[in-house]
Amino acid sequence: MAFSENLIRERRARNLSQEKLAELVGVSRQTVSQWENGYTEPDLTRLRRLAELFDLSLDELVEGPRPAKEEAAQEEPVGPWRWESVANSGVRTLAFEYRSRRTLFGLPLVHIHLGCGRSVATGILAIGNVARGAVAIGGVSAGLIAVGGVSAGLLFSLGGLAVGFLALGGLAVGYLALGGLAVGIYAMGGAAIAANVAAGGAAVGPIAIGDAAIGEVPFDVHRAYPEGAVREAILQRFPGTLPLLADLFEALL
Repeated sequence: MAFSENLIRERRARNLSQEKLAELVGVSRQTVSQWENGYTEPDLTRLRRLAELFDLSLDELVEGPRPAKEEAAQEEPVGPWRWESVANSGVRTLAFEYRSRRTLFGLPLVHIHLGCGRSVATGILAIGNVARGAVAIGGVSAGLIAVGGVSAGLLFSLGGLAVGFLALGGLAVGYLALGGLAVGIYAMGGAAIAANVAAGGAAVGPIAIGDAAIGEVPFDVHRAYPEGAVREAILQRFPGTLPLLADLFEALL
């Protein structure tokens, strides 16, 4: 494709008149007209200026867009699918990203970014290898509500390693923690360590409930206690405890 045809196509694609393009390049309208009619061609300085304006390389400006590669594996996918390079590996892998146009507090309502490597997603609802948002779901996630391999949630967290007000996970740390190993103000798990009440196979806390209970007020799950004994002990020892929490621990005995 001739340079003149490329110039006409790119100018019209940007809704530029010959006069406006001439002004941007620093020549007369007649000069632009001569270029487009193929009578003359710009010098190297003008070519570089045109390439800069059209965001093209000099080759693309003079010779036109390169033809698409025949190999399907090399074709760039359309829409939310695209190729991404994995950092420091030289490997390109297929990734998916969707970002909603609507925003709230400057964040997209939905941001999904999945692929190899870091693949960070940030939004009100964020889903990605690394996710940050009001609701975050990912390998590593942080937000008000977080779900992932490693998750940190201000209100709720679910993951292999979970940290949050209410945390559920293999290792859970929170105000109320439930997990294989649970650490918190109130903790339930295979092994539970708590500042107030702990319940589990092995429980350590001021009030401890379990097979092996260590605390100021221990409850052995294999022994019989009066109905409501655990609930009463919790509310007397820690009067600020929600009755619902006390009922939950009572049900474990």
